Amino acid sequence: MKFNTIHSIESVIIKDKQSKFIGYAYPIYSELEAKEKIEAIKAQHPKATHHCYAYKLGFDNNNYRANDDGEPNGTAGKPILNQINSLGLTNCLVIVVRYFGGTKLGVSGLIDAYKLCAKETLAATTIDEREIISTFNFEVAFELTNQVFDYLNKKQYTYTKTFTKSNIQFNVQITKELEDTLINFLAQKQIEFSVE
Repeated sequence: MKFNTIHSIESVIIKDKQSKFIGYAYPIYSELEAKEKIEAIKAQHPKATHHCYAYKLGFDNNNYRANDDGEPNGTAGKPILNQINSLGLTNCLVIVVRYFGGTKLGVSGLIDAYKLCAKETLAATTIDEREIISTFNFEVAFELTNQVFDYLNKKQYTYTKTFTKSNIQFNVQITKELEDTLINFLAQKQIEFSVE
């Protein structure tokens, strides 16, 4: 199974009636990561009038946010989110920073400006097709570690390990198609695990 996300892009600028709109887009993998990116952009543009954004996470179309940041309801976040959806993207954050230029754009003008900036920002990035990844977390007693290392290395799985006083903690990332193989191995070794 695959999904589409993006490579990062920064500083796509659109101007409308003296207002300046600056677009940013990032691949993200958690709400915390989205919040960190948004806060970093706010810190980068402390004098901007608005920092509007939308993001989408996961594959069930239920985990998304759209924020107007003080613009009239539905004039900024929703048009940004619609651009993410129109390209079939997920794990994607788009932020549009606005510097007010003195002339009001009206509701339809705002919708058009945020939509255009999000569209141009996403057009400037590269869409990336990726495999859906599951993350397995488990702990292994020291006497089983060689068997686990041998298995993970033979399968060429991506993993990190943390040594503690009593065991080794593993964090293994694999594609959805390979989940059953790893689950069977862990069951044979009677190793409990959690999946993200």
